[in-house]
Amino acid sequence: MVLVSEDLEIPETEFSFTTSRSSGPGGQNVNKVSTRVTLLWSVKESPSLNDQQRERVFQRLPGRINREGILRVVSQRHRTQLANREAVVRRFGELLREALSDAPERIAVKVPKAVNAKRIEGKRRRGRLKRDRVVDLSDEY
Repeated sequence: MVLVSEDLEIPETEFSFTTSRSSGPGGQNVNKVSTRVTLLWSVKESPSLNDQQRERVFQRLPGRINREGILRVVSQRHRTQLANREAVVRRFGELLREALSDAPERIAVKVPKAVNAKRIEGKRRRGRLKRDRVVDLSDEY
């Protein structure tokens, strides 16, 4: 079971794991053993999510979900397949937690009048400086 939040747990029976050769650490072991682990999870067909959660996952993780609605998470950081499997499950939980969390509400802040006046004065000063430049091209030719 992957605990995503207090009211959402995803059983590992919904996951599919594939292994392949890794480009990560391991020396010659990398060339022989399939230590890279890929977790595949069907967002479309998961009975653990309600429709609102499913829609939010599709909106927040579009780059990780293919056309068939399969979420893909990969780990090849560790030397062993077991460690990579644990890492990929942990990462999956983090991704889902982030995708399903509410974004903090933005509080509109009004720009103080003094700050705005200072900005405008700076623009005026710069404009005067440019306007007062005298370019005499007759000396250069």
